[in-house]
Amino acid sequence: MDKALIPEGVKRCPLPAFALWVLVLLGVIGWGVYAGIMVLLKALNLTGLNDYFGFGLYITVDLAIIALGAGAFFSGFLYYGLSRFFPALKELHKIINLAVIVGFVCYTGALAVLLLEIGQPIRGWFGYWHANVHSMLTEVIFCITCYAIVLVIEYVPIVLENRKLSEIKPLRLFGHNLHELMAIFALTGTFLSFFHQGSLGGVAGVLFARPFAYRTGFFIWPWTFFLFIFSAIASGPGFTALICRAIEKVTGKNLVDRSVYELIAKIVGGLLLFYITLKIADTLYWALVLAPEAGLKLTDFYWGPYGIWLLVTEIIICGVIPAILLLTPQTRQSNIIMFSMFFLNCVGVCINRFVMTVQAIAAPVMPFDKWEIYVPTVYEWAPCIAMVAYCILIISLSYRYLPLFPRERELNPAP
Repeated sequence: MDKALIPEGVKRCPLPAFALWVLVLLGVIGWGVYAGIMVLLKALNLTGLNDYFGFGLYITVDLAIIALGAGAFFSGFLYYGLSRFFPALKELHKIINLAVIVGFVCYTGALAVLLLEIGQPIRGWFGYWHANVHSMLTEVIFCITCYAIVLVIEYVPIVLENRKLSEIKPLRLFGHNLHELMAIFALTGTFLSFFHQGSLGGVAGVLFARPFAYRTGFFIWPWTFFLFIFSAIASGPGFTALICRAIEKVTGKNLVDRSVYELIAKIVGGLLLFYITLKIADTLYWALVLAPEAGLKLTDFYWGPYGIWLLVTEIIICGVIPAILLLTPQTRQSNIIMFSMFFLNCVGVCINRFVMTVQAIAAPVMPFDKWEIYVPTVYEWAPCIAMVAYCILIISLSYRYLPLFPRERELNPAP
């Protein structure tokens, strides 16, 4: 039965080995679910969150995984929206299915973890029914929810390409019709993601009582609105490429042409250079103008575990260096360098979300305040690790039973 579900003409690992892999992932997910249930039963006092730290690991992971999942909407925008004007972008067709699935697992996983952060999920619907129209988080709630629905719609035709499901004529026709409308859904997702990625940054930028995060406005938005967008689209495609490369290493197969990785490297390098230039300008203006206006200096924002090393790592090691190396043809020829730069880029965006979430709260803002240190507990780590396991599980099942890579059979001919 298992062989009948596997795409025709490709090989997969034996079912017992795959079943063992799934069992391990389910065990990790079960651990996380147990920890999540305990949090819901005994409240957030089981976590490292308190009156000082309202945001912590849950939100940091949510913001990071949503940024990395931006490869779905941006790859869709490039392929469905711009490839008719730039034919080279048609190469993304070879990896677009994986980009959709990565986006799907990132967003659905983030929504699951978010249920724990809000403390009382039974009142989660208040954000929809009693929307605070003056809050950017309201726009985030609606856009993330709508885009998650769009990703489900984009995932359905991929599922319906399963070997057995495609034999059912009504399902095959339904999947074909959805596929024909995919450009509309992809561009709708681009619109939704653009605004919720930006508003997540805007929430930090309007915190005038938190000088570490506060920024002045560009039109009606603080410019962190745009920095969050640019950082997400600069890291998302690289994260998708990393996932694809990881699958290739695990399976020992070539799944996409190297030209696809080359194209993604050029796109990511260019976007990262643009973003990191704006980020450096933002940091300089913040350090030399905004902070002094608040009676503070740069060193006042860095102490102990929240040292200046975070700033250097985010901007130089995970920003400037990857941008230069990805845009240099000679270094881009090396797989080790190229994928290492993709990885550093993803680390950089995770650090950015961490400092804008945790460090912004930890820094003292009053003369009588002191530095606070946030330490997440196992009840925070377990659901977040379980969310990663969930993402791996869905990607594993999708790779095994769905035709994700159009070139797999050609790149791996039968001996």
